[in-house]
Amino acid sequence: MVSTARQARVREPAGNLPADVTSFVGRRREITLTKRLLGESRVVTLTGPGGVGKTRLATRVAANMRRSFRDKAKCIELEDVEDGAVVVDAVIEQLGLGGSSTGDLNTVVDHLKDREMLLVLDNCEHVVQDVALLVDAVLRWCPGVRVLATSRQSLGVAGESTVVVPSLNVPDIEHLPDPESYEQYASVRLFVERARSAVPEFEVTPDNAVALMRLVHHLDGNPLAIELAAVRLRSLSPQQLEQRLAERYDLLTEGRRGAPARQRTLRALIDWSYGLASETDRLTWARVSVFSGTFDLAAAEHVAGAGMSESEVLGAMHSLVDQSVLLREEESGEVRYRLPHTLREYGHDKLEASGEADAVRGRHCAWFADVTARFAQQWVGPDQVAWVNRLSSDLGNLRVALRTAISDRSTAAQAMRMTIDLGQYWGIRGLNGEARHWLDAALTIAPSDAVERVGALRVNAWFALLQGDLAKARPLLEQATVLATQRADEIERTKLAVVRGLVSMFVGEPQQGVSVLEEALAKARKFELRTAEMFALFALGLLRNQLGDPQAGRDLLGECIRITGELGEQFWRSYALWAAAQIDLESGDLDRAERQAKKALRTQVQLSNRLAIAFDLDVLAWIAEAQGRHERAARLFGCASAAWEMVRAAPTGFAGYAERHAAHERRVRQAIGEEAFEDAFERGRELTQHQAADLALEVKKQQRQRTDENVHPMPLTRRERQIAELVAQGGTNKEIAENLVIAQRTVEGHVQNILTKLDYSSRAQIAGWVAAQKGAGETSPA
Repeated sequence: MVSTARQARVREPAGNLPADVTSFVGRRREITLTKRLLGESRVVTLTGPGGVGKTRLATRVAANMRRSFRDKAKCIELEDVEDGAVVVDAVIEQLGLGGSSTGDLNTVVDHLKDREMLLVLDNCEHVVQDVALLVDAVLRWCPGVRVLATSRQSLGVAGESTVVVPSLNVPDIEHLPDPESYEQYASVRLFVERARSAVPEFEVTPDNAVALMRLVHHLDGNPLAIELAAVRLRSLSPQQLEQRLAERYDLLTEGRRGAPARQRTLRALIDWSYGLASETDRLTWARVSVFSGTFDLAAAEHVAGAGMSESEVLGAMHSLVDQSVLLREEESGEVRYRLPHTLREYGHDKLEASGEADAVRGRHCAWFADVTARFAQQWVGPDQVAWVNRLSSDLGNLRVALRTAISDRSTAAQAMRMTIDLGQYWGIRGLNGEARHWLDAALTIAPSDAVERVGALRVNAWFALLQGDLAKARPLLEQATVLATQRADEIERTKLAVVRGLVSMFVGEPQQGVSVLEEALAKARKFELRTAEMFALFALGLLRNQLGDPQAGRDLLGECIRITGELGEQFWRSYALWAAAQIDLESGDLDRAERQAKKALRTQVQLSNRLAIAFDLDVLAWIAEAQGRHERAARLFGCASAAWEMVRAAPTGFAGYAERHAAHERRVRQAIGEEAFEDAFERGRELTQHQAADLALEVKKQQRQRTDENVHPMPLTRRERQIAELVAQGGTNKEIAENLVIAQRTVEGHVQNILTKLDYSSRAQIAGWVAAQKGAGETSPA
C-alpha cells in the first residue's frame, strides 16, 4: 500500500527547472565532468566569472540528471537575495512549502530529510556564508539530497567539489582558420545563433566570418558578452561591431527583457562584482590589470605589492580567484593567473582613476626587464626549453613592458636592452619583424649616448639579415661598427664581427667570411663569449665546406657539438647538426645526413625554433631527393614552404643556400613532373607544424619498424599505457588527471616519460604509437 506521503510526492511536478528559451551551445566536457562529480560528491559548485554560463550549465546538468533522483530536481534562485539573513526564507518560498516564512532552517531540513533530489542553488557568491550554513545542514540531515551550486567562489563546505566553468573556446586571433571553418568554435556558433535571433536574416559569409571570429576572441568567449553583442547586429555589421569594441560599455547596453538587472549590461555586471570585493582586493584588481595574458604570483607581488605585504597580496590574489575575478591556470606544473579581458579593462579604468597608473606600469616594466636580463645570462645552459616556454607564457607581458619602455625617452634605453636580451627568443619564435619594430622605435627616441645603442644596432642588423633585408642590414652594421670603435668596445666589436661574417656567407663571399669569423672566434674565446663562440664555429663550419674543405667543416661543427653537449646547450647544437647534415649530403653519406638532420629537427621542435625548423625541413627535402624519394621530397618542400612563410623569410634570401635549394627542387620537379610535384607540395603545405615534423621524422615508419622487429615490444608500464590511451583519445593532462583521480603533475610526469621512452616529441606521435600497438594486436590496459 502506498503511503499518502508517497502519493503526494508522485503527484508533485518533476521540478521547477527553468525551460531553455534559447539553444544550448557547447559544454559537453563540463556537463560530463559535473555529472560524474555529482555521482561521487554530495555537493558540487560551478565557479567562474560573471556571464560565463554557470546558470545555464547547472540547469542543463540538472535536466539531464533529474530522472536519477526519485524527487527529481529543484532550482533555488538567490540572485535577488541581497541579505544573507533571508536566504532560508527564499529557499522555503521557492520550495513551495507555504505558510509564513520564519527563516527557520529546520523547516527546510524537515522537508528534505526523506527526499531524494538534486537541489540547485543558483548565484550564491554574495550570500556565500549563509548558503554554506544551509548546505552544511542539508548534507548532515538529508542523505538523499545532492546540491549543485553556482557561485563566483566556492562555498567552502566539507566534501565540496568544484568545477571551474571556462569561457567557450575561441579562435587564435593570430592564426585564424579559413572562414568556412568557424563552426569548430562554440563561441562563434553561439554568436551566430544569437545573431539570428536578433536578426533572422543574418547569415555567415566569407566577408564577415573573419570579423565574427575576431569579435568572439575579443569577447573572451564569454556567453553573456556574446549575447549582448549579438543584439547590436540590428544596427551594426559584424565588421563595424568588431571595430567599435573599444566602446563596449556604451554599446552593449541592451540585454534581453526579463533578464536580471545586473545582466543587462556588462558594466553593471562588473560593477556588481567590484562592489563585493574588499578594498585590498579592489586595489590588487586594478594593479594586476597592467598584466596581459597570464602571470605568476611573484610578478603579482612585485607589481601590485606597493604598500602591501606579500601575505596581503597573496590573500588578495586568493580572494580574487575565489570570486572568479582572476582565473587560476596551471602550465607545466606552475600556477599562473589571468584576468579576463573585460575585467582587465575595467580594472585598468580604476587604475587610471587612482592616479598611480604610471607607477604600476613602471614596476611591471622593471619586473620583466629583470626577467629578460636573467634569460640572457642563463641562456647558454641546460634550461633553454624551460626558458622558451616561460617567455612564451609571458609574451603578452613582455610586449606591454616594451610598450611602456618606449613611451618615454628616459626609458628607451631599457627597451633596447630588453630587446637585445630577448634576441635568441625573437629568433626562435620567428618574431624577427617584431624585434625590428621595438628596436627601430627605441633607437629613434633613445639618447645618442645610450650604452645600449651599439647592441641595438647590431641586433637590428641581424634580424634585417634574417629577413633578407641587406639594404637595411649593412648600414645598421656600419653605424654599430663606427660607434663601437669610437667607444673602444671590444665586446661589441667581437659580436659585430660574427654578424659581418654571416653577412659574407649570406651574400656568397665565403673567403671574406672566413677571415672575419676566424678573428671573431679568437676574440670570443678570449672574452669568454660563449654564444659568439658557438655562432662563429657554426658559421665557419659551413663556410669551410663551401670553400671545398668538408673535413675542416666537419671538425669545426664537431667542436661546436662537443661544447654544446658539455654545456647542455641545445640551440647551437641543433644548428651544428643541421650544418653537418649538409656536408654529409654533399659527401654522399645520405644515411648519416638524414640521422643528423632528424636529430636537429627533434631539438628544434622542442625549442619551437621556427626558423631552424624551416631550414631543417628544407634540408630533409634535399636528402629525400638525393635518396630518390621524390614524392616525399616534394611534400617536405611544401612543409618547408609553410615554415618559411611563418617566419616571413625564404631560402632565396641566403646566397649559396638558395642555389642548392633551387637545384634540389628542380630535380624533384623533373623526376615526377609538375602536376605531381604541385599536388605533393600542397599536401605538405597544408600540414600543421607538428604534422610536418612527424612526416619529416617518419614517425609512422618508426612505429612499423618497432612492431615488425619486436624491439622493446612494451617499453611502457601499465599506468603509462593507460595514460597513452587517454592521450590518444585527445585528453588533456587535466582531463586525464580527473579521469584517473590523480594529480595533474603526476600525469605530466608520465607523459614526459612516455615521450622519452618512445623517443617522441609530440602527443600526436603517442596517439600514432597507440594505434600501431592496436594494429599489431596489443590490447589496452584494463
